[in-house]
Amino acid sequence: MSNFNNNKINRRLFLGSTAAAMSALAAPAIAQSGSTEIEKEISSEVRRNISSFRSLEWRPYFSNLKNGACLVDTTSRALHFWSEDESIYKLYPTSVPMTEELTRRGRTRIVKKVVGPDWRPTASMLKRNPEWPHYIPPGPDNPLGTHAMYLSWRYYRIHGTHDTRKIGRRSSNGCIGLYNEH
Repeated sequence: MSNFNNNKINRRLFLGSTAAAMSALAAPAIAQSGSTEIEKEISSEVRRNISSFRSLEWRPYFSNLKNGACLVDTTSRALHFWSEDESIYKLYPTSVPMTEELTRRGRTRIVKKVVGPDWRPTASMLKRNPEWPHYIPPGPDNPLGTHAMYLSWRYYRIHGTHDTRKIGRRSSNGCIGLYNEH
């Protein structure tokens, strides 16, 4: 009879300790449920569109819209464009640089726009990828896509891409990539 009670207590202890252990495992998941949020609070000016990109106001970033403005958000991987007269606001999904070392931050300007750009990899790109060609003419296999905007920062561009799988990812060598249609 005493064996029966010991087994019963052991089963109770086992079931109780299992329940306690399982609830302890569940607690960190509940505590971490918001750990992937980019921002805790989003201001009332920020709205979400159907693609779940945040639409932004230009005023916190620019003093005026003379010549229009582009803002690249590397966190959400989106490019925001405002026309000079504010009649147009566009939001485009992008690819962004693979690493923080390749990411340039700050203000720049568009110095040249090219339809059908050719492409030459930089020396650092060739060092990382020696199998790459030294030149690709305009066309469907060109990494710059069908259009490119050259920035005042040397080697940095906003351009289309021949590989649409890169959009929405950290996949570029420093440039901001767009779908060719944009």
